[in-house]
Amino acid sequence: MMAAVMLEKEKEDIKLEKEATLSERVPLQLSGLSIEDLQKKSKISSSRRLGLKIRLLTIAAEMLQEETEQKMKEREATLAERVPPLNLSGQSLQDLQDICKDLQHKIDVVDEEWYDIGLKVSKNDVEIHNMNMKIIEIQSKFKKPTLKRVKISAEAMLSVLLGSRHKESIDFKANLKTVKKEEEKKEEVTDWRKNVEAMSGMEGRKKLFDASGN
Repeated sequence: MMAAVMLEKEKEDIKLEKEATLSERVPLQLSGLSIEDLQKKSKISSSRRLGLKIRLLTIAAEMLQEETEQKMKEREATLAERVPPLNLSGQSLQDLQDICKDLQHKIDVVDEEWYDIGLKVSKNDVEIHNMNMKIIEIQSKFKKPTLKRVKISAEAMLSVLLGSRHKESIDFKANLKTVKKEEEKKEEVTDWRKNVEAMSGMEGRKKLFDASGN
């Protein structure tokens, strides 16, 4: 609240300062014009504008520091109210044990509350996420289906695509081209020793003579 009042006061001071500056710089024939008209006709220099920005930033930093100090004071006051200082002087052993049990009980209560708050926060996060997903589905107007991997044969795929036109089953293996390898003809190789024996002797010479005569 104090920061808002100070900010309004600072804005009012800046406004009055602008009016004074404009009244000093404008000629007499412009003295009857409004502030908006004067601002249109006269411009603030860059150095003046920079100085105003620096001043505003300085005031904002001071206000932020004051707000931080105020929060620290409120925190210390709350802790002093909820956790009063322990008076352990002159206490017996039984009294100290009772104090410890009381503190332990308070710690357990705080832990339970902290756990319950954590569960509520997690539940709220899940609900917020689900609501965001619903909003996205409504905006996109398209519900993404859950896709599953399905094994399908080529014939079944053709029946789905062609419908009633697919009547006969297609054998893809039968349509494949088969490449036949030509059998290489093996040349018959005779034994050269038999040829030598056949050409030796009188019969061999006679065969050679007949062959040369032909």
